[in-house]
Parts: sequence; structure tokens; C-alpha cells
Amino acid sequence: MFEIRVICDPADTDRITTTLTTAFTTGNVRRYPTRDGKRTRLYLTADHRPTPADWPTPEQAYADAPSINSEIGWTARFLADAECYTDLGREFYLRKAALLDRIALLDEPAAIGAAATETAEAAAMFLLGLDQPGAVCDPRAYVRQQYARALTDHQ
Repeated sequence: MFEIRVICDPADTDRITTTLTTAFTTGNVRRYPTRDGKRTRLYLTADHRPTPADWPTPEQAYADAPSINSEIGWTARFLADAECYTDLGREFYLRKAALLDRIALLDEPAAIGAAATETAEAAAMFLLGLDQPGAVCDPRAYVRQQYARALTDHQ
């Protein structure tokens, strides 16, 4: 991830913004006038566009994962054994986010509802913020990528 700053003619801001958002995955563009007021300063956070291999599908990410019931049990045991006010660590937050993502992906939308998707998104955003504050990407895709890598590292 990196920060881009462009100083340009105000008439060029839309063209430059479009070009940058096409070339990179970007956050919101912040626009400010220069001190002399004749030009515009553009600031945006950007990241290289990931290749498809960087983002596994849910099926790929969770192919070798323990069952959802097993992960629920692991999460519950981990919390039961943890002392109050202790840092739970990255592994916990990754496995929790992956578990919630898998639950949200189930083919039972009437039984699960939008709350599961919102909860999975929140857990994914927490993990992304923990790992890479300010990163610009799909948080749930990030969880799948990290979970697949963690499974590969443990084998």
C-alpha cells in the first residue's frame, strides 16, 4: 500500500482520478487547492491490483478447512481458556473471521439472514485493520487469502 499525491490543473482532476483508479485499487480521493489556488492537490491511498491467484475463491480457501462445527468448538474452547482482558492474538481473529465468512456463505439465506453477512464483514474488517491498517481491498477476500495461507503453512 502506498500514498499518491498529484498536483494538477483543476480541469485534469477527473481524468487523473479515473486513470489512477483504473490502474490501482484505491481509497477515497481527497482534493485540496494548492496555496496559490491555481492548481489542485489530489491525495489517495492505493495498492497494486491483485492477480486472481492472490484471492482464492471460498471453495479454494476452505477446501481443507475443518468443519464449521469443529471451528465453532475451537473458538468456544479458546475463549473459555483465555483469561479476561488478554490479547487473543491473530490466529484467533483469523479463524473467527473465516468461520463467520463460511457461515455467511451457507446456502440458507432465510435461516441466516443479512446479520451473518454483516457480522462476517465486521470480523473481516477487524482482521484487516489488525494486519494492515488503511489497506484497500475486499475484507472477506483478504480473510480467505490469509486463511488459505495459514492452512498451507500448517501442513
